[in-house]
Amino acid sequence: MAIVVHRYEAPDRFVAGTVGNPGERTFFLQARQGNRITSVACEKQQVSVLAEHLERVLEEVVRRTDGRVPVPPARPVADDTQPLDAPITEEFRVGTMTIAWDSEDDRIVIEMFSSTDGEASGLELSEVDPEIEAEMVQAVEEERAEEVFVVRITPATARDFVARAQAVVSAGRPGCPFCLQPMDPEGHICPRANGYRRPLF
Repeated sequence: MAIVVHRYEAPDRFVAGTVGNPGERTFFLQARQGNRITSVACEKQQVSVLAEHLERVLEEVVRRTDGRVPVPPARPVADDTQPLDAPITEEFRVGTMTIAWDSEDDRIVIEMFSSTDGEASGLELSEVDPEIEAEMVQAVEEERAEEVFVVRITPATARDFVARAQAVVSAGRPGCPFCLQPMDPEGHICPRANGYRRPLF
């Protein structure tokens, strides 16, 4: 069965965002190029891990190219803080992701494969650099996945994605100071307090 590919060679926008209230949020990765929009659902931890690996790739690019490739410094605040583009239609839920650096046009290539039956929570992320390894990973994943979402982004877009993703992840429910689990506004059952409900404030 042929795999369905949602490909964005030069997206106008690639961001992480959410729909819903804290504690009930659905996380999305979304790309827009012209009138095309693709949105895929993912886990909160996947957004965090993707941002972390993108930072590592950017720092490695700076180190290996001795500054030949223009990589902007890390941003404390993202330039793009707008909501996700509508309509938000979930194409699939992300399973495995891969990251590769294309040295020919100085872009980061991110591939997000649809989750498959029996697959773990989808937190695996393979950071690949050599082209042959990237091809091997892609071949293996294409045998398992039915769809793939491919985006090619510049280092500047990657920096902005990281800043926004970090803000999106940290905007959820505050953590309990005792057990570190997320707390609802009405409090939560804290195992460190022998099961008593601790209020948020």
